[in-house]
Amino acid sequence: MGSGADLTYWIAFTAGILSFFSPCVLPLIPSYLTYITGLSFGQLQESHPSAKVRISVMLHSLAFIAGFSAVFIGLGALAGVASSTFQEHMREGLIWIQRIGGILVFLFGVHMSGLFHFGVLLGEKRVQLHEKPSGFLGTFLVGLAFAAGWTPCIGPILGGILALVAGTSSNYAKGILMLAVYSAGLGIPFLISGLLFHGFLSFFNRFRKHIRMMEIFTGALLMVVGIMLFFNLFGKLSGYLYHWIPVMG
Repeated sequence: MGSGADLTYWIAFTAGILSFFSPCVLPLIPSYLTYITGLSFGQLQESHPSAKVRISVMLHSLAFIAGFSAVFIGLGALAGVASSTFQEHMREGLIWIQRIGGILVFLFGVHMSGLFHFGVLLGEKRVQLHEKPSGFLGTFLVGLAFAAGWTPCIGPILGGILALVAGTSSNYAKGILMLAVYSAGLGIPFLISGLLFHGFLSFFNRFRKHIRMMEIFTGALLMVVGIMLFFNLFGKLSGYLYHWIPVMG
C-alpha cells in the first residue's frame, strides 16, 4: 500500500489484525499450527528449532493463509460486483445503499462489543475437519474450511469489511484488493506466530487476560466505521489526513 492508499484499506488491514486477536482465533493458534504442520507441540515450542522445522512451519502457514485468503478475496470480489451493479442501476438511491451498509457495520460492532448479541444471525457455525488431508494441498483446504465456517468472532469483523466494500467501492477490483489487505492483516501475525512460536507462547500467556478488552475495542471501532459510512465521512476524513500528513515518495 502506498502513502496515498485509501483510508478504507488501512481499516481493512487493522480489521484483519483485530480478527487474529479475537477470542476464537488467538487461543487456538497453537492447535492450528500443530494440526496443519503435523509437528508436535514440543517441536514447535523449542526456542531454537531446526531449519527443517522452520521451513515446514513457514510453508504450511503460507498454504493455510492462501486457503482462507482465497475465500475472503472471493467474497470481496462478489461484494464489489454487487456494489458496481447497484451503482449502475440505482444511481439516485446509492446513498441509501451506503447508509444501509453503515447500519450493518454499526450493528456488527454492537454485537462484537457485547452490548447486544444477534445470536440468530451470527451463531456459531464451524466447519470441522477431523482428519487433515495430507500435504500442502491439505493445509490449503484447512484454510478454506477456516474461512468458510468460523463465524462467531471473525464473522462480525468480516461482515463489517464486506459492508464497507459494498458501501464505498465502485468495482470488483477494489473489493478484491480490500479483502486481500484484510487477509494480510490476519495472515501476517499468524505466520510470525508460527516462525516465533516460543515467543508467541510467552506473549499469549501475558496477553490473554486482555482479550475481552480487545474485543470491546474492535466493536467500538466497527461502530465508528459504521457511523462514518452512514454519514459519508470517509472522503472528508481522507482529504483532511492527506492535507495535514506529508505524502512521501
